[in-house]
Amino acid sequence: MTGQLPLALRWPAHQRFESFVAGPNGVAIELLRTAAHESGGPWLHLAGAQGSGRTHLLIAACAAANACGRSAQYLPLATLRAPRAEAIRGFGGSDLLAIDDLDAIAGDRAAEHALFDLYNRCKAEQATLLFAASAAPAQLGIGLPDLLSRLSACTQLVLKPLGEVERRSLLRERALARGIELDEPALDWLFTRRKRDIATLLELLDRIDAASLAAKRRVTVPFLRGLLRDPD
Repeated sequence: MTGQLPLALRWPAHQRFESFVAGPNGVAIELLRTAAHESGGPWLHLAGAQGSGRTHLLIAACAAANACGRSAQYLPLATLRAPRAEAIRGFGGSDLLAIDDLDAIAGDRAAEHALFDLYNRCKAEQATLLFAASAAPAQLGIGLPDLLSRLSACTQLVLKPLGEVERRSLLRERALARGIELDEPALDWLFTRRKRDIATLLELLDRIDAASLAAKRRVTVPFLRGLLRDPD
């Protein structure tokens, strides 16, 4: 294992299909489960905005593949040290390969060619490939026509955001798992004053958890106002 290739990654325990709130994304999750569990499963391209859970789902698929005896690898293109082409060429040899943040190589000719070669190699080896990016392949700015064609041939999935009721329920459940009770006034205050995407809300929950433990206080609106320095 090199510093760039997480070939023996231990999949974080909180990133599993079971801990992902499906909301309107039930079909996408079932296709990902199929890809993880079955040899010859579908090749998927998952599109979703930052905080939509696409990384969570790729890692969940890798963990599910491992759980049923299949080998899996995850490659986060956005966090790789350059040159990305070299990292991509060193990737492979597993039953399931999940490639995150395709946006990061758009316009990088060498990396695009490396990914094209990997795609063809995985086809020959009968491996399963999963991709994730912020948008559909045609909207990423991929310059290599053959790669764009291959990516577009994958089953296209778009992650839809959770509704507010589902996001409130998720935040309340995650808080209770930490021993924190978020009542309706506290939730109302958070949802009217902070970004409502899941990633931001869960990062905020980490901050609230640490502060409430340090202060040994219940999480109330006055506590939140003081913690987050709300001028009102």
